[in-house]
Amino acid sequence: MKDMTFMDHLEELRVRLIRIAVILVISFSICYYYSSAISEFLLVPLRQALGSSGKVIFTGLFDKVIAELQMALWASIFFASPFWFRELWLFIKPGLYDKEINAVRPFIVVGFLLFLCGVAFGYYVLFPFTFSTLISYGVQDVEAMLSLKEYLLLASKILVFLGLMFQLPNVMLILGFMGLVTKYSLRSWRRYMAVIFAVAAAVITPTTDVLSMMSVWIPMMVLYEIGILAVAWIVHPYLKKKHMSEVN
Repeated sequence: MKDMTFMDHLEELRVRLIRIAVILVISFSICYYYSSAISEFLLVPLRQALGSSGKVIFTGLFDKVIAELQMALWASIFFASPFWFRELWLFIKPGLYDKEINAVRPFIVVGFLLFLCGVAFGYYVLFPFTFSTLISYGVQDVEAMLSLKEYLLLASKILVFLGLMFQLPNVMLILGFMGLVTKYSLRSWRRYMAVIFAVAAAVITPTTDVLSMMSVWIPMMVLYEIGILAVAWIVHPYLKKKHMSEVN
């Protein structure tokens, strides 16, 4: 742990914020340069669901520019996350003991991997299922004309949100090590969390279709159960061992 004055902390924070800003600007520039390729990648699930029954359109002269600017912003935050998160970590690290540093590192790695899993789930599972359900719902033999700007912004937001949602087991582990939750309290909250996840699923999915909502609600419940198992198998043995060592 490094001793620093209040002014030292402020100076360190200023330096880290400047570096984060530079990282995001560079990342945004790169993402905007490749914005057409990223947009094409995001459009694949929608075009596969549409087939020959619809098309993606833009109605304003600046729609494509605005859409790719917004999408590049979200993409830059995602792709640059290892770099700007490293800057945050380097700011926090001097205030931690070596033991605390070793304890925090696994959560950072696991958190990033879970974020990638959330994005992959949204792109490869949720998007194809939801889009095909929406397009095939209701009246048939009509052509769909979908806004490019609205879709790219919606897809970017959903993927980022799902990446954050997949942090649930990691958050539960952290709360467990802090002593705020136990496997018993988490189990007792299961029915309430099921209702909360149902509301969240209704907000996330761009439709009130039950199947689409279930495609989000079920993974959320699975993540919650994984979190309970992680607390039971990792946190409880660790705290028990720590308590026994303190007693002895």
